[in-house]
Amino acid sequence: MSTIKDVAREAGVSIATVSRVVNNGPKVGEKTKARVLSIMAELGYRPNENARALVTQKSKTLGVVIPDLSDPFFASLANGVDKVARQNNMQLLLSTGLITEESERQAIRLLLERRCESIVVHSKKLSDEEIIEFANKVPGLVLIDRFIQKIADRCIWLDNEEGGKIAARHLMSLGHQQLACISSKYQIDDPALRFKGFKNELTESGLSLLNQHIVEDEPNLQGGEMATQKLLASDTKFDAIFVYNDAMAIGAISTLEDNGFRVPLDVSVIGFDDVLLSRYSRPKLTTLHYPIEEMAEFAAQLALGNIKDVTAQQISSGYKYIPRLVKRESTSLHSFSK
Repeated sequence: MSTIKDVAREAGVSIATVSRVVNNGPKVGEKTKARVLSIMAELGYRPNENARALVTQKSKTLGVVIPDLSDPFFASLANGVDKVARQNNMQLLLSTGLITEESERQAIRLLLERRCESIVVHSKKLSDEEIIEFANKVPGLVLIDRFIQKIADRCIWLDNEEGGKIAARHLMSLGHQQLACISSKYQIDDPALRFKGFKNELTESGLSLLNQHIVEDEPNLQGGEMATQKLLASDTKFDAIFVYNDAMAIGAISTLEDNGFRVPLDVSVIGFDDVLLSRYSRPKLTTLHYPIEEMAEFAAQLALGNIKDVTAQQISSGYKYIPRLVKRESTSLHSFSK
């Protein structure tokens, strides 16, 4: 493999001159630059990006911190950032936070050690103060799926509470009155806010949730299955379920069907996120669309400094997105005769 020394020797110039050509630096004549580039191509020389980062204190990488590689939701987030990286001829550098304080801290530090100046961070466990401290050190750090007032202009977030309200309104519009809620046991704000919006909307309409109709479990297929078994074991009637995310909702549908309930004829089920799997479940899942890939693309552009027209509203309240109801086959009009 050719080195920078080989290029310098063949071109008859100094290593410093080759370095300036590689980094598009000044003080290199056009003829010299053309010769060096020709020799580089002839020898198949490729600059060492790590070495260049050490010299320039910059790297052609766009960083992203997500909790989990296996979750389709976070895969979509990473994919959105990757699209922007490719558009800008950059490499994606991914680090996982695992939804623990120390893991999130180490994930961000790892990207900083790799000279990432533009980072999209999904963090649920680090304190606001620590996130702000990182943001003050890294102008290109952008927070996704979370809002912190002091760095509002660098926050891209979803109104989860409004999403819960939309779900409640949809189920009530279908005539459902005996409602249940399956939430995530993760101690983060998303499930709490979705449940809050759902419950408040029911209360304003004169409905309430029984304690037996509120269950929590892991935010995955198995968690949805286990939570639904808890609902069935309570031996109380319910005609609709609002579920924290699509994976849990699909697990719930499977368990209901296994126990003789027809979805949506006996029980309507609505999820949240609108991941790809929701379009292929049987029945196809009614859900709230979370535009995470679109948000991630925007976050990446913001991290790179490509978003210039920031309004006073965005400076004070961040870049807020509203979930959208996607009606499919897992919810239907309630039949009072069943």
